[in-house]
Amino acid sequence: MGTMTAVGSSNPQTGTAQKTLGQYLFDCLRLEGITEIFGVAGDYNFTLLDTLERYNGIQFMSGRNELNSGYAADGYARIKGLSALITTFGVGELSACNAIAGANSEHVPLIHIVGAPPEKDQKEHKLMHHTLMNGNFDVFHKVYALITAYTAVLTPENAEIEIPAAIRIAKEKKKPVYLVVADDLVTKPIMARREPAPPRPASNLKPLQAAVEHVRQLLEHAHRPVILVDVKATRFGLEKAVRQLADAMNIPVATMMFGKGAFDETHPNYMGVYGGAFGSSEVQATVEHADCVIGVGMVLADTNTANFSAKLNPLVTVDIQPDMVKIAEAEYPNVFAADMLLAVQKIGYKGQGLAAKATFPYDQLTGRNDEPLTAANYYPRFQQMLKEGDIVIAETGTFYNGMAQVRLPRHVTYIAQGGWESIGYATPSAYGASIAAPDRRVLLFTGDGSLQLTAQEISSMLYYECKPIIFILNNDGYTIEKYLNVKTEDQPYNKIPRWSYTKLAEAFGGDAFAVTVRTYGELDQAITQADKERSSRLCIIEMIAADPMDAPEYMRRMRNYLELQEKQRSQN
Repeated sequence: MGTMTAVGSSNPQTGTAQKTLGQYLFDCLRLEGITEIFGVAGDYNFTLLDTLERYNGIQFMSGRNELNSGYAADGYARIKGLSALITTFGVGELSACNAIAGANSEHVPLIHIVGAPPEKDQKEHKLMHHTLMNGNFDVFHKVYALITAYTAVLTPENAEIEIPAAIRIAKEKKKPVYLVVADDLVTKPIMARREPAPPRPASNLKPLQAAVEHVRQLLEHAHRPVILVDVKATRFGLEKAVRQLADAMNIPVATMMFGKGAFDETHPNYMGVYGGAFGSSEVQATVEHADCVIGVGMVLADTNTANFSAKLNPLVTVDIQPDMVKIAEAEYPNVFAADMLLAVQKIGYKGQGLAAKATFPYDQLTGRNDEPLTAANYYPRFQQMLKEGDIVIAETGTFYNGMAQVRLPRHVTYIAQGGWESIGYATPSAYGASIAAPDRRVLLFTGDGSLQLTAQEISSMLYYECKPIIFILNNDGYTIEKYLNVKTEDQPYNKIPRWSYTKLAEAFGGDAFAVTVRTYGELDQAITQADKERSSRLCIIEMIAADPMDAPEYMRRMRNYLELQEKQRSQN
């Protein structure tokens, strides 16, 4: 909690100084464990930032632009459970739109606070800078109403109602929310208007019992059930409940691509990532031939089902969502996942574990020291270097597809934007993660193309003394895009300028351990060296791909599938 005394008028009833809107806002965020707020300064948020400067317990982390600050807040929230972002009106908030929409798509709770022109100027519809020059101050608020779960215009009169409501909704729905406040209202004393928080929603017992009975009937005849864990299990804090269910039932467990890292990958029942026709054929066979699939927090999107090639039999699939359950054609509303998981555990089904010990694609180290870098041989090295407690951030693209097949140690936080897939997300997200967990090792895996969108945030990492290890895969352009476009070859729009990646830290005025590697021997040496250097400085390892079109097996299978689809289309 901030320890400063409130500036503002005295309350005539109690004689105590009343808190200002700004102080109350930061008190509420501090109560949620937020100790840093990301953003970019702009004249309409100066009062917010001045209040924050004087406030004890929360630090402002200035970003290089609003989009990157939004991505950083997203990465921070994935570690700490909630984050905040401050931008200025119009130009600032619109720059952050992509990051906020991404947080919405990915179920990440984030409080976006916007400093707006003074209230008097708004009421008089003056033509102010950062507006559309039409006297309308509500237009950006309307934009945000479409990409957040809640929006509010803060005033001293409503602050005590709107701020707690916004935070509650962000936490319950795991979505971003939007608060806009006129610059001149931030230092005004708030009016005491405490409203009791609504009761916590609980499961409706009738549908819960009916859903459990339905699962019981499925399990009575099941010989090959599996648990399939996905991204909402992580977002809604269900990992422990899923693990307890897996322990109790002793049946095979797989995760989906979006849900990578949602289940302990060292668990004896874990068999790998289910990636439809592109992933492991053993995992595919086990999941698709199961006679009962208990799915937790599934998102059946194209990139999560390998272009909808995942074939889950709906008649035997128990789809447990955060606040409802669907089995075959039956829907059970207002059933909360935690209650459902516990009830299924109590059914008492006992399985035989995995039929055979699971094998993972990158368990074997191969490649001689002098051999050039290829995916088949550098992913096993990443798997070997990972440690318990690491934070792993994989960029959309080649690394996202390859890292999904790497087996993670226990207690690793895995961050990737599987659904929104905004290229460039990972670098600022790694900055946010480094701020959220300064004592943990942060490993960023990004491509040259992706990095060129948001490289400025390496400057922020250096400025705030973050020390991640950054792997840059230099495969001369957007290799993932080349794989996805099966209609033409050698597209000029997928080429990019060649940067001196190892000189970035120097250009940003900082010091880093930076090295370019071309062979396994060099990569092994760089990994060992980086682990020593990272205690004192940021590390950059640029990996030159021997073949720009080299890619992990998952991407090759995806390419073959897309080529086949295109062929069938052109024949019709």
